[in-house]
Amino acid sequence: MAHRIDVHFHPTPPGSLAGRGDISANARRGWSMEKSLADMEQGGVAKSMLSLPHPASTWSKGIEAGRSTARQWNEYLAGIVRDHPGRFGVFATLPITDVEGCLREVEYALDTLRADGINMMTNFGDRWLGDPHYWPIFEELNRRQAVVYTHPMAPTCCAGCMSELSDATIEFGTDTTRAIAKLLFSGAAARFPEIRFIFSHAGGTMPFIVERFEHAHRYSPIDLKAMVPKGVLYELKKLYYDTAQAAHRHAMSSLRELVPATQILFGTDYPYRTPEETALGLRGCGFSEAELRSIDCDNALQLLSARK
Repeated sequence: MAHRIDVHFHPTPPGSLAGRGDISANARRGWSMEKSLADMEQGGVAKSMLSLPHPASTWSKGIEAGRSTARQWNEYLAGIVRDHPGRFGVFATLPITDVEGCLREVEYALDTLRADGINMMTNFGDRWLGDPHYWPIFEELNRRQAVVYTHPMAPTCCAGCMSELSDATIEFGTDTTRAIAKLLFSGAAARFPEIRFIFSHAGGTMPFIVERFEHAHRYSPIDLKAMVPKGVLYELKKLYYDTAQAAHRHAMSSLRELVPATQILFGTDYPYRTPEETALGLRGCGFSEAELRSIDCDNALQLLSARK
């Protein structure tokens, strides 16, 4: 019986890939609602949370164009939810370079479209997620106790640095770690404790280098203890992490040493991976049946039902 909730699922709004010729865009051009529903059924997914792996600001020039693009895409996602009752939810996109526009879209997406949360990138233009630029947006999201799903993208400094590989191969996991570090060490995690963050791909490389986070917290010449007053592990254990492209022992062994199964969410990165292969991969990671049920759906049900 379908019961899983996929928190990492990418549809393709019409026109959103215009002019794009990279590997990632080519994979998403084959997306269709019919195939999505069939793959969900085959992988036992009852509901998928729709999000876009790029910000609206990437595809538009100017403030008004960015606002218009974000609104258009969010209404498209909300239309999918209406057309398929119970099968989809939405993490709404924002015109992230425009703070006023973001605040307007947060209100519209959460109050009018009834989105389940907000979708943010790990960085935009080398400005990572904990940067004070985001704080006015975080203030509102904190007030609402909102769910914020994050998706990585290669920063300007490192995009295309290896011609043999796409940015997603290395930079996405690395940039997820940068965003988590910035969120903690800028003081944003402590300042906005009611935001419930989901990080993609099992937290990127962060679980592997967590000792370095702790060492920096204790010994940095900058007073990082004041930025993370309750400690690094306290903040990391509050975050949620999805299984997208990480449903294997190498990633899960590290992540489960850091956080309990209650902080792990089923995510596929569809259409780049399928629910069936993700579920099969998790079964080989040593989780108990109760833990698998928690990851498959119970954690997401609890997280999303607490929406304000």
